Amino acid sequence: MAVCVAVIAKENYPLYIRSVPTENELKFHYTVHTSLDVVDEKISAMGKALVDQRELYLGLLYPTEDYKVYGYVTNSKVKFVMVVDSSNTALRDNEIRSMFRKLHNSYTDIMCNPFYNPGDRIHSRAFDNMVNSMMMQVC
Repeated sequence: MAVCVAVIAKENYPLYIRSVPTENELKFHYTVHTSLDVVDEKISAMGKALVDQRELYLGLLYPTEDYKVYGYVTNSKVKFVMVVDSSNTALRDNEIRSMFRKLHNSYTDIMCNPFYNPGDRIHSRAFDNMVNSMMMQVC
């Protein structure tokens, strides 16, 4: 399903980036970082409009030829970016939302760990396993 999953801190530095085809890893890093501008635009547009502040899912940030980039932001302004192969037409918006909720719940578990310092890179086997399961699912 997902080919790249990234967790970006409030200050826009990566806490976690994982991509499936490792030969294109630099390309995915670039895609994730360019999507942060779109995330900031959507967050500022949400602040101006009187929309529900509990809506964390940003939706499709932008499509490219090969991939679709989706975004999600937490209440603490930590950003989740997911890159999905655009040839996967069976993937619906509500499935992307549930993947982000699952990612957010796993991130919350990491933040609740007393041995984790907020702002450090994420080195969690449980988080890795959850991300791998999201990447290996076949629709």
